Amino acid sequence: MKGQIVKNSSDLYFISFEDKIYPCKCRGIFRKEHITPVVGDYVLFNKDKLLVEKILDRKNYFERPRVSNIDQAFLVTSLKEPDLSLNLLDKFLSLMELNHVKPIICLTKKDLVSDDEWINFEGIISYYENIGYQVIYNTEIERIKRLLSGKTSVFTGQTGVGKSSLLNRLNPNWNLEVGEISKALGRGKHTTRVVELFSINDGKVMDTPGFSSLELRNYKKDEIRSSFLEFSLYPCVYKDCTHTNEVECNVKKHVISHDILESRYENYLSFIKEEK
Repeated sequence: MKGQIVKNSSDLYFISFEDKIYPCKCRGIFRKEHITPVVGDYVLFNKDKLLVEKILDRKNYFERPRVSNIDQAFLVTSLKEPDLSLNLLDKFLSLMELNHVKPIICLTKKDLVSDDEWINFEGIISYYENIGYQVIYNTEIERIKRLLSGKTSVFTGQTGVGKSSLLNRLNPNWNLEVGEISKALGRGKHTTRVVELFSINDGKVMDTPGFSSLELRNYKKDEIRSSFLEFSLYPCVYKDCTHTNEVECNVKKHVISHDILESRYENYLSFIKEEK
């Protein structure tokens, strides 16, 4: 039988198949060959023996948290408390681009933003939309539900931005634990500890403890460069231009002319320094 792992607890893997859940263990050879199933994996399993027999090919895979086969990621990002971090947002966007996951920017806490502050945010949001990213707000519940249909999605972002609160609004029956913002630290407390896959609107949603590993050091500079979508709009004289010290770099020219958001370019430079 072909099913999907929706939850893992110790050595038990909960497999979803035809609207039923089967708690399964893995074949002994898995441990011998250092094979570890993760939430999101499609597997072949024996529902009588409750045994996972084979992990099918993955569309993508993330190490921390260990999840796989993600179609799209809602990057939940607060405008205030905690303040909007463009560095973190750009790192999430690059990570998703590099793993063939469609990113959707989901903004929260707009109600905390003053009119004067909103003028600045409006320009930043428009920039991300113009380079091809979908931007939504956590108050658009019906729109989010439509986006979930037929997809395996993950909600991730900085702690304290309202991931679990948003998921509870999508389906109050989930009753996920919600942490309060730590005023002293200016960040949220970790509340989500178990990765689990929930069904909603003919789609599936993962609530995760957050992506604790966002390093891009395992990617090459040209891969990181390609994850910045707007760079391709301004081709350089040299095809292998790194957009750093090259004299005739067209990307740098468009940073100066403000066609490319300066923070995006600065973040790109910091990301390629992480490369091994």
